[in-house]
Formats: sequence, C-alpha cells, structure tokens
Amino acid sequence: MSEGKVTLSIEGAVATVWFDHAVAYNAMTFAMYAQLAEACTQIAATPGLRAAAFRGRGKAFVAGTDIREFLDFTGAEDGLAYEQRIETGIAQIEALPVPTLAIIDGAAMGGGLVIAAACDLRLVSTRSRFGVPIARTVGNCLSGRNVARLVESFGLGPVRAMLLLAQILQPEQAVASGFAFEAVEPEVIDFRAAELLGILLANAPLSIAAGRQAIRLAARGGDDSEMIRRVYGSADFKEGVRAFVEKRAPVWTGR
Repeated sequence: MSEGKVTLSIEGAVATVWFDHAVAYNAMTFAMYAQLAEACTQIAATPGLRAAAFRGRGKAFVAGTDIREFLDFTGAEDGLAYEQRIETGIAQIEALPVPTLAIIDGAAMGGGLVIAAACDLRLVSTRSRFGVPIARTVGNCLSGRNVARLVESFGLGPVRAMLLLAQILQPEQAVASGFAFEAVEPEVIDFRAAELLGILLANAPLSIAAGRQAIRLAARGGDDSEMIRRVYGSADFKEGVRAFVEKRAPVWTGR
C-alpha cells in the first residue's frame, strides 16, 4: 500500500499542512492520520505563528480514508479504534492556537470533509466537490462528534442529503450553506488564499482568538468569562483604543 504522507512547512508566521497521497486523491492512511496529529503538535509548539493552512497536493483536498485500511478490520472494536484515531487529529486542529484556513481544490470527502470542517475558514475552488457517500459505497458511518462538526459547518439539511442520500454537493451549495467562505477559479485560489492569510496576520491576534472561542461557545455552550477578561485586560486592547482615537493603525503584539 502506498502510505502517502502529511507534511508541515512554515513560512514566516504561516504554517501549512500538506496532504500528499496523489495515487488515491490524498485519501488518508492510518500513518497519515498520525502525521496530521504530529503536525498539529508542532504548530502548537512553534512560537510566532499567526495562522495555519491545510491543503492537498494535486487536484484533491482529501478524498476520505484509504479504503484499503479497512481490509484488516475483524470486528466492532476496530471501528471504535479507527474513529478515535480520526478524533485525535481533528480535535488537535480545532485546538490550535492560531486561526485555520482549509484551501480546497478538488474532492473533500468523508474524513477529508471533516478535516475541513474543523478549520475556521474554508476557501474552495469551482472544481471542488463535497460529500460523505458512505451509504452507497463502503457502508460505514461517521461518529456523532464528526456529524456534529458537519452540521455546525453546513447546517442540518445539507448533512442529511450527504449522509442519507449520499449526495455530492457543488461549490455553490457549499458557499450558500455557509461551509465555504468563497468559491474561486482554480488558477486564482493560491492568490486568494494568500490574501486571506494576509488579513489574518494583520488583524488583532487576541480578538481573533476570542472570536474563534466565542463561535465554538455559541455552538456548544460554555463559560466565556475568562475569554472576556483576557481580551479586555490585554495590552492590545489598550493599544487598539489609543490607535483609534489617534487615527493611526494599531500595532498588535498578541499580549
């Protein structure tokens, strides 16, 4: 079996996680899921990063899990272990201390769609397609937690269509549902991604962090008092107020 690989590159304040398994449209092997978790650990431990991008090599984002990995399954416990393996990587994406952008050019299916849903923003190309067609292919299932991630990103209707009818969604449907921030032609996706990452780098780090946390609190509940204290007690907040009054651009430090 071609194992494929997940690699991490860092340029300035931006980390990029690459999914590379071209012979299988970047379908994830078990080794690749482990490498994804390792990449997230490295991002979280690297000082000075301000954003992270996730993208696939070639003409796909991630076409799910490599089905050949299931050939050795002997029973139900294998399925539980598999879902836990996925959850480890997905949860680490959500827990990253920097905003995340999924750059989707091609198929984002099954586990790959969940990876994209774990990111904060999703930019897609007009040749991208989205789905979880397991009801007409392999006959497995998604975990409840991963279904919840898809519902948070797409809404209940599109997720029902993907899971129950095995429908494949088009880019315009992904944008209309709110899953995708924007759909652009493939030849300009790199340029547009660089623009969005530049905006993330220019904006106030603590405000972005609070916004990410507040969005998750809105969806899942929880206490926001510590988040509010951190932002309003920060040097960045004082700098922002002064800069606004003085009619100049603020200088963010993330403190």
